Amino acid sequence: MPAIGPIKRKDLIACLRSLGFEPPVSGGDHQYMKGRGRKLRIPNAHTEDIGRGLAGAYPSAGRDRPRGMGSALTLFPPRSKTVVVGSLSPAASPLMVDIGRLRINDKVMHFCAYLALSLLPVIGFQDRRHGLKAGLSMFLLGVLMEAGQHFSPGRAVELGDVIANGAGVTCGALLGQPIRTLIAIL
Repeated sequence: MPAIGPIKRKDLIACLRSLGFEPPVSGGDHQYMKGRGRKLRIPNAHTEDIGRGLAGAYPSAGRDRPRGMGSALTLFPPRSKTVVVGSLSPAASPLMVDIGRLRINDKVMHFCAYLALSLLPVIGFQDRRHGLKAGLSMFLLGVLMEAGQHFSPGRAVELGDVIANGAGVTCGALLGQPIRTLIAIL
């Protein structure tokens, strides 16, 4: 495959054919090619070559998920359970005492936890929009977990934690988009 850069549509099709993809098939607004367990949308014929921006706008489509994306979702349940347990544990519990010994800023932990929670669905969902919605919905989880701390002995609701959660969710969703594209290319 040539280096990433402008390429003519017919050359792109020829490269994909040499890699074992089937000939282009019509489907919806764009043609697609199947091969190597993937279904790739092919941009329509334009007067210019296909550049990086246009090629990146056509990730894998259909039910064939690029390798590596599904494994991100397998990490989601244990990661979300960890966040829920950490958020709702009483302040005097052995877990919270051990976390306190780490001497990591509380806001940094909130940011990192929610960054990971929003990043995983953005990367793992087949449909980019559904992944983004699921990732951004982690902000609601953060608000609910913070509200739940009101009922946990020794814990307090803090606006700063909600802001750190929101910043983590936003960064995770933003970081997930280019990572998703890189995984699809590989």
